[in-house]
Amino acid sequence: MRPFEKEGEPTVLGRRLLGAAAAIFASLAGPSTQAAPPGGIPFGVYDPTGAFSDDPAVEIEHLFLPWEDVYLPSLVDADIYARARGRALLVTIEPWTWSRSQRNTPENLRYGIANGLYDGNMRSICEILNTLESPITVRWAHEMDDDNGQFIWAGWDPDDYISAYRRMIDVCRAAAPSVNFMWSPLGDEGMELYYPGDDYVDLVGITVFGLQAWDRDKYGADRGFVDILKPRYERADAFGKPIVVAELGYVGSDSYVAAWESTVRLEREEFPNLVGVIYFNYPEVYPWPDGFGLPDWQIANRVLN
Repeated sequence: MRPFEKEGEPTVLGRRLLGAAAAIFASLAGPSTQAAPPGGIPFGVYDPTGAFSDDPAVEIEHLFLPWEDVYLPSLVDADIYARARGRALLVTIEPWTWSRSQRNTPENLRYGIANGLYDGNMRSICEILNTLESPITVRWAHEMDDDNGQFIWAGWDPDDYISAYRRMIDVCRAAAPSVNFMWSPLGDEGMELYYPGDDYVDLVGITVFGLQAWDRDKYGADRGFVDILKPRYERADAFGKPIVVAELGYVGSDSYVAAWESTVRLEREEFPNLVGVIYFNYPEVYPWPDGFGLPDWQIANRVLN
């Protein structure tokens, strides 16, 4: 079985698109030394430096790409890289450009999607995806329920977001009928307001990051993977879909990181529909609030002395 696949069902299933392409060249320099955490839950990585390039336990390659100013042929490189390693592709499509000085506004993005101005952006990406051979899941406009100012598609009126999501999935599905779709909120209370309907969701993604300094400041104690996952999983499980931790990271002391590492892939009775966890092996790209800065989730840097 491939990642997220169930008996009798079709197969389900960057911040830099070039992540996978860069990893191809990184792997030429020598074997990676990183290994997936222990456990039986399918494991994936966003890994632009190729740290996990030679790890056979990795089953999912995660890519991020904007739908403006994107070099689409790099998707072919990502497909070659993933197929050589027997990995499925999770493709997160962000509806903006990564050039901060050229970014759109929420108002213009809503208007543009509603009036078909961005249909071509989505179609162009999905037409390329349709030519690839890897199992593919598309994750469009994630963490829409987290209005912290990072994403111009987050914090919208739920009806506006749902309408935009459905339109973009309809465009992509017409261009790439075999692709599956992940609706992926952060996982906080209120996420259900943004649910676009069963016909538009094959999997539900949620986000789980553990920052020890944050835990101690905000909660007075360390929190583990299960502590953060449990309420988000329960909200996601209400929709009856397979659930994936689409972004995972943890930073802290050696004992804090070790506790997370020994837990994240364990199969647990309370999480029967958890079908994958995907590590974000890259520094944070948007500052955490209250001066907590940019945690470095990379495997090599996440243990703090």
